[in-house]
Amino acid sequence: MKIKHIMLATAGLGAACLVGCSTMSPNPNSTITKANFGKTPEGQAVEIYTLHNANGAEARIMTYGGIVQSLTMPDKNGKLADVVLGFDTLDGYVNPAYVKGCPYFGALIGRYGNRIGGAKFTLEGQTYTLAGNNGGNSLHGGVKGFDKVVWTAKPSVGVHGPQLVLAYVSKDGEEGFPGNLEVTAIYTLTEDNALKLEFTARTDKPTVCNLTHHSYFNLAGQGNGDILGHLVYINSDKTTPVDSGLIPTGDLADVTGTPFDFRKPTAIGERINDPNTVLQYGPGYDHNWVVNKPLGELGLQARVVEPTSGRVMEVWSDEPAVQFYAGNFLDGSLTGKGGKVYQRRNGFCLEPQHYPDSPNKPSFPTTELKPGQTYHNVIIYKFSVK
Repeated sequence: MKIKHIMLATAGLGAACLVGCSTMSPNPNSTITKANFGKTPEGQAVEIYTLHNANGAEARIMTYGGIVQSLTMPDKNGKLADVVLGFDTLDGYVNPAYVKGCPYFGALIGRYGNRIGGAKFTLEGQTYTLAGNNGGNSLHGGVKGFDKVVWTAKPSVGVHGPQLVLAYVSKDGEEGFPGNLEVTAIYTLTEDNALKLEFTARTDKPTVCNLTHHSYFNLAGQGNGDILGHLVYINSDKTTPVDSGLIPTGDLADVTGTPFDFRKPTAIGERINDPNTVLQYGPGYDHNWVVNKPLGELGLQARVVEPTSGRVMEVWSDEPAVQFYAGNFLDGSLTGKGGKVYQRRNGFCLEPQHYPDSPNKPSFPTTELKPGQTYHNVIIYKFSVK
């Protein structure tokens, strides 16, 4: 895990502002507005913020779960479309049927993204038992992770674009995790059509932390069919193979000659049903790739192209790995925005993160966070056309 004093990273977003930033003014056509978005079943008020840049791109972000409810980007002809799955109202996100299956549409994931085996780990000699919400494992922070709490919000418009700062304090013992964890998530819709997320966290007791983002993307537009024709490049030579419980074995597997080799752009559907690989533990891609870059450095993780619309999405992060999930468990039971029914493989996720089950795998990069340290994680979804 990258633990350091906070520094804003701008690589991959165009030229960095190194001098004279104080004299620059925000673009007057960039705005951020607030609206009420209902109440949770517990009666907490939820707000939604609309970030709009000078190019017409737009992101709508909820205080509930830090959820990206919509993300509108232009295609090669300048036509705008929402490229993430979700619901038109808060009711969709808190509906018991959705919560039971919980695909985590657009959510901020924590304290620990992905799985922790056996829903327990030992840290500095003490064993912690977590909420087992996934076949005896802990997944995405537990029963009530960061995706199901209401965050406090502070909006602004700066020289890089409209920005929303969300904050939440996760109490010691929440979902079994130790330490009071103070978390800040900064969402910026940049003037060059990137959605930048910057996470920081501090603790008063040794704990583990692995934050990520869980939007389901369809670059043809949400609800516009499956994603099997999207061309994917992943900057990785290795994956972390898993056992039948989807927990990493601790080994690293070479992707050469397997359906996991995306070092050349390849259609998602070309090899997704290949029976001769570790895909036997899941009906398609839902695996963690080790990214080819130095630990803690910001770099390109993946690139996706949708040929018909011409939309391109690059994923940049300083995290050491990325989970690629191809929407295998969408089954037509959820009706999303605009009445669109989400069928199997109607969206994909690219979740920059640390390796799954790192707290129980000493050979993996550490996710431990100690008092006095600052957790820092940058994720950038940068859009363009070709």
